[in-house]
Amino acid sequence: METNTVADARKYRLRWKTLVVLALSLMLIGLDNTILNVAIPTLQTEFSASASQLQWMVDSYILVFAGLLLAMGGLGDRFGRAKLLRIGLVIFGISALGASFATSSGQIVAARALMGVGGAMIMPSTLSIIIDIFKGAERARAISIWTATAGVGIGLGPLLGGLLIEYLSWNWVFLVNLPIVGVALLAGWWLVPESKDPDPKPIDFLGAGLSTAAVAALIISIIEAPSLGWGSPLVVGGFGATVVLAAAFAWREMTAEYPLLDFSVFRNHRFSLGAGAISIASFGLMGLIFGFTQYLQFVKDYSALEAGVRLLPLAAGIAIGARGGERLNRRFGTRAVVSAAMLLLALTFGSVNFVFLVDAEYWVIGVAVLLISTAMGSIMAPSTNAVMGAVPENKAGVGSAMNDVTRQVGGAFGIAIIGSVLNSIYSSRIAPTVESLSTLPAQASEASIDSVGAALRTAASLPEVQAVLLASEARDAFADAFGLAVLIGAGMALLGAVLVMRFMPSLEAEETDATADMADVGERVGVIAD
Repeated sequence: METNTVADARKYRLRWKTLVVLALSLMLIGLDNTILNVAIPTLQTEFSASASQLQWMVDSYILVFAGLLLAMGGLGDRFGRAKLLRIGLVIFGISALGASFATSSGQIVAARALMGVGGAMIMPSTLSIIIDIFKGAERARAISIWTATAGVGIGLGPLLGGLLIEYLSWNWVFLVNLPIVGVALLAGWWLVPESKDPDPKPIDFLGAGLSTAAVAALIISIIEAPSLGWGSPLVVGGFGATVVLAAAFAWREMTAEYPLLDFSVFRNHRFSLGAGAISIASFGLMGLIFGFTQYLQFVKDYSALEAGVRLLPLAAGIAIGARGGERLNRRFGTRAVVSAAMLLLALTFGSVNFVFLVDAEYWVIGVAVLLISTAMGSIMAPSTNAVMGAVPENKAGVGSAMNDVTRQVGGAFGIAIIGSVLNSIYSSRIAPTVESLSTLPAQASEASIDSVGAALRTAASLPEVQAVLLASEARDAFADAFGLAVLIGAGMALLGAVLVMRFMPSLEAEETDATADMADVGERVGVIAD
C-alpha cells in the first residue's frame, strides 16, 4: 500500500511533464496523417506509381490504424497502457525507417500499413494515460492540450513535408519520425507511469476481430467509392459487409460475458453526442484539407512549400479553439460551447463558396481558415472530455479507442464524400469547355474532365488562346466545386448543433458529475502534503 502511495504521489507530481511526452507521441499521428500528401507527386515520379498505388500509400495507414484502434485500446487496458505506447513507438519508428529505404510502391504501402499498427497502439494509449493521471478541471485542460497537439501535427505536416521535399529528399518524409520516436521513448521511460484495468477480464478476441473487420470493410468501401462509384458492386458489397459485421459485433458485445465494449455507454448522451460531434468535426477537417491543398496548388498556383506555409492558420486555429473551448466549457458547459462552435463551423463552411475564389487575396482565405479551424478545436476538446468522462476509468483504453475511431472514420468519410462531390461538380462544370476544344485528343480530354491538375497540364501544351481558356475555366470550376462541396460539412454541423443543444446534459448536470473527481484530486493533494 505504501509503495502504491509513493507511486501515486510521483505520478501526480510529474503529470505535466508526462503530458509533454504524450503530446510529443501524439504529434507523430497528426504529422503522418498529412505529411505524405505533399510528397505524392515526387513518389509518383520516383517509383512510376499508378494512381491506385499512390492512393494506397496514403490509405493503407488509415485502414490499418482505424481497424485496430478498438482492439488495441482493450489490450492496453489489460496489459498496460504505457507498455503498449512504447511498443507502438518502436513499431512506428522501425516501419518509418523501412519506408525511407523503399525501392518500390509496394514497399511503401506495406511500411505505411505497419506504421498504422504502431499508430493504433500510440493514440488510444496517450489519451487513456491522461485520464489516469489527471482529474477534474485539470483533466479537461490536459485533454484540450492533447486535442491541440493533434491539430498542430495535422497542420504542420504539409509545411514540414514541403520543406523536406524542397531541401532534402522524399526519404526524409519518413526519417523525420525517428528523432521524435527516440525522444518520446527515452523521456517516456522515466516520465510515463504504467496503468491498466485493476480487475482485468479475459480479452474478447472474437469481438476484437469483428470490430476490426467491420471498420476495415467500412474504410475500404469509403476509399474505393470515389474511383469505382458509390453504386459499384464492390462498394455496395463492402457497405453491406460493414452492416453485417457491425451487427455481429454488437450482438457479440451484448451477449458476451466479458465484452470488449459495453454498449450501454451509448445511452449516455454525453458519450454519444460527444462522439458524434467529434465525427462531424473530423469529417469537415479532413474534407477541407483534401480540397484546400489542391485549391492552393492548382487554383492559386503555389508550390508544395508555399501551400504548406499557407496551411499554418489551420494548425493555429485548432490550438486556439481547443484551449479556448476548454476555458469556455468550464464556465458555460459542454452543451453551450459545442453547439455554438458547431453553429460557427456551419456558418464559416457556408462562406467558403464566397471566399475561396480564383482571385481571392490570401489574407481573406487565411482568416476564413482560422475561423473554421478554431470552431473545430472548440468542438473537439470539450467533446473528447465528454466522451472520456462517460467511460469508467478502468476502461479508459477502450473509451479512448472509441474516441479515436470516431475521428478516423469521420475523417475518412469527409475525404470520400466531400472529395467525391467536389470531383463530380468539377467534372460537370469543366466538361463543356473541354468538349469545345475539338482538337484535343480523347485521352487528354478525359483526363482534363477528371482532374484539375490534368487540365492544367493539358493547357500547358495547347496554343496560347486555348491554353488560357482551359486553365481559366478549370480553376474557376474547381473553386466553385470546392465551395459547393463543403456545404455538406456545413449542413452536418448545423444538424449537430441542433442535436447537441437539444440532448446534451446541462452545465448543472456536468457539475454534479464532476464532484467525485474533485474529491479525488483533494485526496491526491493530501497524499503529497503528507
